[in-house]
Amino acid sequence: MLLDSTPLVPRSAAPSQFDFMSRIGKQPIAIPPRVKVEVKGQKVSVEGPKGKLDWELPRRTSLKVENGKVVVSREGDDAEVKALHGLSRALVNNMVRGVSEGFIKKLEIQGVGFKAAVAGSSVNMTLGYSHPIVYAIPAQIKVTVEENTKITIEGPDRQVVGQVAAELRSFYPPEPYKGKGVRYSDERVIRKEGKTVQ
Repeated sequence: MLLDSTPLVPRSAAPSQFDFMSRIGKQPIAIPPRVKVEVKGQKVSVEGPKGKLDWELPRRTSLKVENGKVVVSREGDDAEVKALHGLSRALVNNMVRGVSEGFIKKLEIQGVGFKAAVAGSSVNMTLGYSHPIVYAIPAQIKVTVEENTKITIEGPDRQVVGQVAAELRSFYPPEPYKGKGVRYSDERVIRKEGKTVQ
């Protein structure tokens, strides 16, 4: 019987998922022009052309602004704080990017008679129900509708933009037979073949 000559790696020396997470946290975040970052204790405020966002840093993490960059630090090297370190850096980076560039989600409506329109601070959707659907647009979120079927959601907060898109889609998710409903613009709907009469 042949034996594998590959040397065994001690369990303690094998890389874990947390060995790679902390690398994200160590990367500084460049502050774009017209963006202001303020830190008061654990509270982080980021303001720019697209709006203003606030967030509370988790425990055992800290943030400082130096030389036009944001640096996130941590206290300790255990798995929990390493994960929080990478998470904090990613969320602050999204805040900086959101107030400077903004985030966008696009939806499409398919179906005969299905349509949407923006009226003031709400979105009115006609999706084949006995009543229209009225959705209140959250603060700092801009919703526009083109050709009654193409919805664009914009805002500085990535989480809120994604949540608004998901909630609008949830009113009538695309069904697999005719494909009608509300879908993401880049979503691929797997179609099913309907029953045939023998």
